[in-house]
Amino acid sequence: MDKEKINKLSKTTLDISIEIHKQLGPGLLISIYEICFCKELNLRNIKFKRQVEIPVYYKGEKLSTSFRIDILVENEIIIELKAIENILPVHKSQLLTYLKLTKKRLGLLINFNVPYMVEGFHRIVNKL
Repeated sequence: MDKEKINKLSKTTLDISIEIHKQLGPGLLISIYEICFCKELNLRNIKFKRQVEIPVYYKGEKLSTSFRIDILVENEIIIELKAIENILPVHKSQLLTYLKLTKKRLGLLINFNVPYMVEGFHRIVNKL
């Protein structure tokens, strides 16, 4: 997918986040926001996978640990959802780890526990 399409898709995810935040506000469990996010993706006919397992390999061997992506949009953008007081550097590192393990270019860290949704939207780019 080219850069222009990825940027358009990124904007759509921001629009989805804003819509959900307008409807529900802050303060709910993250599982509710995740279900609503997937519902909005469906309404817009955007392909996605939910709770995608990321295996971890070392020297060609699959390790006994793995991670889970909250939502993978169009097999291009990793969405990590939060409903926490503050986004910390560890949350951005978590998303960057997912990007590196999957060799994806763009991740969006979205925190719904904010007064205005644009404050909770963070783009993380994997320089590959």
